[in-house]
Amino acid sequence: MFVNTSILLHVADAQVSGAFYARLLGIAPVEESPTFVFFRLPTGTGLGLWRREGVTPASPSAVGGGEIGLSLANAAAVDATHADWAAKGAHILMPPTDLDFGRTFVAADPDGHWLRVYAMAPEAA
Repeated sequence: MFVNTSILLHVADAQVSGAFYARLLGIAPVEESPTFVFFRLPTGTGLGLWRREGVTPASPSAVGGGEIGLSLANAAAVDATHADWAAKGAHILMPPTDLDFGRTFVAADPDGHWLRVYAMAPEAA
């Protein structure tokens, strides 16, 4: 049985991506080296940023089509997080929008990975 869950992103520069995530998430990494930065999110999930050139087996050069979903309690929290991230210089791909599942916005990290912040609509939860 698995004891921990981590998301690992292959990035061009672990230090640049680490600074981006620390600024947006408001947390410090728990592990850091020139080629790898690791965060423990409040949910317990790990977020690792691994320099693409050191990944074994070799990482494909293109960014994948996935996204990281970050759930919040309500639509107001989505709007507040959007305002906070925009003020911190995040590249916003989609402003807060109401979709069939709830309120959401999408930002991109320095390597183009998508970060979807969302709150489920009460009727969808």
